[in-house]
Amino acid sequence: MYSATSAPPPPPPPLPPPPSCSQGHLSNLILPTAEGGSICLLCLSNLLSNPNSPTVHVSYALSQLFQALSQPLFLRSFLTFHSHFLISPLVSVLSSFDDKPIAKQTIDLIVNICEASNNHSEHNNEDVYKEFVARVSDRLSSGSLAWSRRQLYMLHCLGVLLDNQENIPYACIKDKDSLVLNLVTGLQLASEEIQGEIMFVLYKISLLQYTYMDDHCVDVLFPRCPKLLHLSLEALVKTQSDDVRLNCVAFLTVLARRGFFQSACANYLGCRDALEADNFMQTMESTMDGSPLEVLFAEAVKGPLLSSDSQVQIATLDLILVYLSCNGGSGKEVQVLVEENLADYIFEILRLSGCKDSVINSSILILDLLSTAEQAFRQRLAIGFTTLVSVLSYVAEIPFHPVQCQSLKLISNCVSNCPGIISTSQFEEISTILAGMFKKHVNGEIGMLQETFTLSCSTFVVLMKCSFSLGNTSLSASIRDALNSAFSTCLTMHPEHILHSLYLLKEAYAYAIEDNLTIPINTGLRYFILEICKQQILPWFMTTINEMEEEDIVLGVIETFHSILLQDLDTEARNFTDILVSSSWFSVLFGCLGLFSTEKMKWRVYLMFSSIVDVLLGSDYGQPIRDAAPHLPSDPTDLLFLLGQKTSHNVELVCCQSAVLLILYISALYNDRIADDRLVLASLEQYILLNSDEFFGATASVTLELLVNLYGLYRGFAKMSYQIPYSPEAERILFQLLAENDWDSLSTRIHLTSLKWLFQQEKLCKLLSKQILKLCINNSAGNYIVPYGKTSQNVDLQVIAELISFGDNFGAMILVCLLGELVEDANQEHDIISVVNAITKIIEIAPAASDQLCMYGIGGVLQNINYGSNFHFPEVISSTTLLVFSILRSVHSESISNDEAWVGITIKSMDYMISMVAADGWTEEGLRILIILSLILYHSTNQAMIQASKIILLSAPLVSIINNSVSEACSKGPALLDHDEGTKPGEILIIVLSLIFFSFRRYGRLSEFTS
Repeated sequence: MYSATSAPPPPPPPLPPPPSCSQGHLSNLILPTAEGGSICLLCLSNLLSNPNSPTVHVSYALSQLFQALSQPLFLRSFLTFHSHFLISPLVSVLSSFDDKPIAKQTIDLIVNICEASNNHSEHNNEDVYKEFVARVSDRLSSGSLAWSRRQLYMLHCLGVLLDNQENIPYACIKDKDSLVLNLVTGLQLASEEIQGEIMFVLYKISLLQYTYMDDHCVDVLFPRCPKLLHLSLEALVKTQSDDVRLNCVAFLTVLARRGFFQSACANYLGCRDALEADNFMQTMESTMDGSPLEVLFAEAVKGPLLSSDSQVQIATLDLILVYLSCNGGSGKEVQVLVEENLADYIFEILRLSGCKDSVINSSILILDLLSTAEQAFRQRLAIGFTTLVSVLSYVAEIPFHPVQCQSLKLISNCVSNCPGIISTSQFEEISTILAGMFKKHVNGEIGMLQETFTLSCSTFVVLMKCSFSLGNTSLSASIRDALNSAFSTCLTMHPEHILHSLYLLKEAYAYAIEDNLTIPINTGLRYFILEICKQQILPWFMTTINEMEEEDIVLGVIETFHSILLQDLDTEARNFTDILVSSSWFSVLFGCLGLFSTEKMKWRVYLMFSSIVDVLLGSDYGQPIRDAAPHLPSDPTDLLFLLGQKTSHNVELVCCQSAVLLILYISALYNDRIADDRLVLASLEQYILLNSDEFFGATASVTLELLVNLYGLYRGFAKMSYQIPYSPEAERILFQLLAENDWDSLSTRIHLTSLKWLFQQEKLCKLLSKQILKLCINNSAGNYIVPYGKTSQNVDLQVIAELISFGDNFGAMILVCLLGELVEDANQEHDIISVVNAITKIIEIAPAASDQLCMYGIGGVLQNINYGSNFHFPEVISSTTLLVFSILRSVHSESISNDEAWVGITIKSMDYMISMVAADGWTEEGLRILIILSLILYHSTNQAMIQASKIILLSAPLVSIINNSVSEACSKGPALLDHDEGTKPGEILIIVLSLIFFSFRRYGRLSEFTS
């Protein structure tokens, strides 16, 4: 056993050569074989070099040599001492014997020697390989074999040698120009076998030349550019052999990469003169006149495309792709290929490809390039659309598939340009595929390039714009899924997708609006998009705006929201606008102007402001902002500076000031204070002081309403803070303007703080009284207004009720005085009824308002109604009775004053009830008055309405009616149990008993009634 460090045993010594051969040649040329024989290399050389040697002997000698080279000892000796000895004889065999088996033996032997010489560890010698290449190429360059069979064998041998590119054999070819010239000449022969061999050699030469040549080497192929292309394409057209096609396509691919096709057209005349071939001149003239190179190329590739050999098909597709993308991709070449129906062949290959990536990738890339010939390609695209849909379904499942983008682009082009050829099932399949891509991207199943995401969004948009997309529930569902997936990723993991996601959302909303017009019940998509805006985009934007560095994203969000406001003015859009402005949207947008001070940003922000005004106030209310946008500054403080300027009939400045007032007004309604309260109030006062003479006309009326609401708001803020000074002169001028102009702040949206301040101003009570009357009349007509928010809303009875219940304003006094004035005037029945009904509604909304109304003498006004000329109107009686009932039911006893007024109301009510019961029995009106009497007795127990309660208790007619009602009920006997509160007798009995109950409670001491 040997240790790990022991040396390996020495190789066996070589066998000693025999002293000489039968011809007496020296022993150093005789190599022994393992079988005990020997080979004399000189004898072998003589045999191979002699063209008259019997082919049997030559074949036997070659086989013996091949066998001997497989023996290590023989091979070592041969490579060590005689590696170059047989190079020339072996090449001579190829040129001397027209025998295919011998040629094959020789080529195999040459390859064996070359490989052994290159790979043997001790005798690595590339010179043997290079010398073979040099000698074979010299024979071919000389043209001595004149394209005989021996020339073919020599050509095949060169091809085999050149196929070994590791040894860089290109430099071994000495006369490259002559070699190429002979090969080009051989291409004109009709033999497919020769053409195939030539093409392979040319392919290898071209590869080696363009791989290894330096700047000083001469391109031997380029001067023959037109002829090489023409002959190669012609051979490709005629051949039926897949081997020839494969070699030809490979060679043409290399030429295409080097720009030969482009040069053949651009430098045709120079190339033709350099070749000096008359027949070629005629051929090329014919080609240029009748069959251009582009047409010849199109015809040449059709045969290989139809080949049953997939390798040929794939190579041909690669050739077309290189031709279009590298050299021949001009409009003319593409147009010719499309007109020659090449796209039809590509679509057929795709259809039969079985989803093989090698075929799909090249085919789709080619179709993408062909699509640049829009008009000509359109018809072909329509024919192959079904195939494209199946391809899209396949590539959409594979992450980062190389032709996802191109497939989407082709689909999009077809849907856009040929919508008529798409079936409903295909339409829905495409939308489902796209939605699936988005969903898998969110789940992390597949990645998506930026371009793929962009094209997916664009394709969705194209689908939505198809005429038959409206009402398609499957498309709407796919859009919802896609939007949900898109914004789930772009707002967190992939912010680079945000712009295209916004584009998809904007177009989807436009589609949803149109779809809703067609089928009004299809509102789901629109609501879903608004929810995305409210729940996802808006919160994300508000939290990241200060960190954004890309203006385009900010503009994209603003533009998307703006487009929603422009397209839809229904309740949902107004709610969305309300949410926007409630989120300090004005301050955020002014912050955007601070971050990105560009004209584009400023224009977009002010357009957004104007649309918000349109939605909240009415169409065209935002027009002043649109008109003034180019002149408005980006800083809110500078806006206030504009407001403090004297207009002097400057139309541009007037427009700017109107825009500033609108912006301040809307932002203030939502407590979005875009500037300091002191500065705003000072600017408003300055505006009033300088421009009070401008408030006349219809436009001035609107401006005045905005000004009053704003001024009231900031005066209200000042009152709460006790730190903001104000100008009494500005207040005086404003009040004077209000008295001289048609003003109605209650008909517009107003901040509650501003409204409260206005109702706290005693000087405005008369003006507010008119507006309250208008409000009551509108309420009576059923013109109710839906509130907007917690801090601002249109004024309705709900607001007035809350205002009166606070008690720190003149709201209750204004209502009482208004009703009193109406009672004093003749022929005001309808207005009286409107105001009385409004007060009743106010008490229902805010019962505490009854205390304020009683404190301001509502009882006296009601007495005047009862004893006035208007009381004979049934509507007036009914409304007044209901108001009295509402007041007495809600008021606190200590708030009731003016007992004399209530005495009059009690007497009039009892008289009316007694006469009504006597005539018609117990009606609803009579029962209500009976309840009023019970309530008076109740309040009298709290030391209020004492005299009124005495009148009730001492009324003999009333006692008679009560006794009759009780007797009638008792006469029913046990049947009375069947009359509960749900029946008319039961209701009457309950109310009568209530009056009796409160009478006994009030009766107390008899002395009170006798005193």
